[in-house]
Amino acid sequence: MSISPKDVLNKNKNLNKRFDVEKINLDDVTIDDLKFNGKNYEKFINLQSLLENISACQIADAYYAISKRSGTIQKIKPVNYHKVWGKIFTAETTSDDWGTSALAIDNADEGDVLFFKVDSEDKAIWGELASSSASDNGIKATVIYGSARDLDALLFMDYPVFASNSCPNAGSALGLGSLNQPIDVEGTLINPGDFFFGDESGIVVIPQELFAQVMSQALLVKIKEAGIIKDISSGKTLAEIVGLK
Repeated sequence: MSISPKDVLNKNKNLNKRFDVEKINLDDVTIDDLKFNGKNYEKFINLQSLLENISACQIADAYYAISKRSGTIQKIKPVNYHKVWGKIFTAETTSDDWGTSALAIDNADEGDVLFFKVDSEDKAIWGELASSSASDNGIKATVIYGSARDLDALLFMDYPVFASNSCPNAGSALGLGSLNQPIDVEGTLINPGDFFFGDESGIVVIPQELFAQVMSQALLVKIKEAGIIKDISSGKTLAEIVGLK
């Protein structure tokens, strides 16, 4: 296989480069720019520069400003308090079927976030073995509207997990659930390819068609809040800054 000059240039690009927040440019950014594809270096770097410096709170505020929806599912909480983002791969199953979790790991793309809707919290469909397998397959995180287990291990793993409950018991490897189909979680429609962001505060789901608009708004939120923090440091009170005094 021949190596072109373009291949050499892409290999030498510094994917760890980051811009200061005030210098971030999100022009023409799309959800596909979450991954570096060899042609989107500037968009990828600008997007990573933003995502590494914002929070679920700021993204929720940005989404609300655009849609009057928060994008949050408040019952789902962080298990091990990592920040993570990516495109969603959905799965739906019953609590007695952890086999669907194993199938989701094998079918999702590298960089995806697995999002499970489970019919109940009676049994766990995710734990240490699933997290280890998903991490080795390049999956970025797992989100469960249902139960996880093995918290003694998950709490110390670098693989992010979010869940609505935990319990020690599990079902069987049935593999009877559905993969990568739209799911409805507490009235929030989640489609394969939608954007997920989670951190210590919770999770936010953004429809993929609104991704670019929400990212641009989130940048404005970040810049505005940085200005407020600067004003507080200079001696102003929050009540003064927001016009209550």
